[in-house]
Amino acid sequence: MKIDLNADIGEGYGHYRMGDDEALMDIITSANIACGFHAGDPVIMDRTLRQAAARGIDIGAHVGFPDMLGFGRRVIQADPQELAKYVLYQLGALSGLARAAGCRVGHMSFHGALGNMAAADDALAEPLLSAIAQFDPEIIISVSTNTAIERAAVRHGLPCATAFLADRAYDDQGALVSRKLPGAVIEDKQAVLQRVVELLRTGSVASITGTPLPMPVKQILVHGDTPGAVALARAIRGAIEEAGGSVTPVSQLL
Repeated sequence: MKIDLNADIGEGYGHYRMGDDEALMDIITSANIACGFHAGDPVIMDRTLRQAAARGIDIGAHVGFPDMLGFGRRVIQADPQELAKYVLYQLGALSGLARAAGCRVGHMSFHGALGNMAAADDALAEPLLSAIAQFDPEIIISVSTNTAIERAAVRHGLPCATAFLADRAYDDQGALVSRKLPGAVIEDKQAVLQRVVELLRTGSVASITGTPLPMPVKQILVHGDTPGAVALARAIRGAIEEAGGSVTPVSQLL
């Protein structure tokens, strides 16, 4: 059993830092790097991707709304074609820095409110994934299963890696529970670990109501801005290895 251990990192801005990225990079096998819209800036992006590449970590783009003040978690109403340009802009920015550093952006994921909206809306997901396919037809889409994003990615021939968000609750349809609702973020480390072990053992995870949700997972994601993220990532890696598995970059799983 091989699985990618993934984290959102590079989410500071200027002198401000969010999470302990360097410690996380000693544990994870792929990284979603903020691209300057919801967090990050060119200097942080460059430093983060270079540190990741030096450790053999797969580099991915984490794209979201232009919402630095709201950390990309506020809904912005915009034309889908305009949003597609926002996505391309962020992919291009990180890819340019990666090229200068002698590496490449191999996967991408949607952040926050943009991800939630695109996951639930085929009319929004379609132009976003179409633009991504035109940018790089080989880029891996990191995505929750059974979403509009996944369907659009498949239509455009983009490879998908199903991701399990270890510290987030799912509803009975497999969608993430809104952060506005109680229980959406699972803060107890033992509860998170129990979910990971259940997923590894059964291939499914319980929804917020207790309903089993089958998940053919390639990635387990840890949010880098979550308090205790480093300890949680280390514990999840330990759980994978204790179950006889190995953590492996996502590019080697598809």
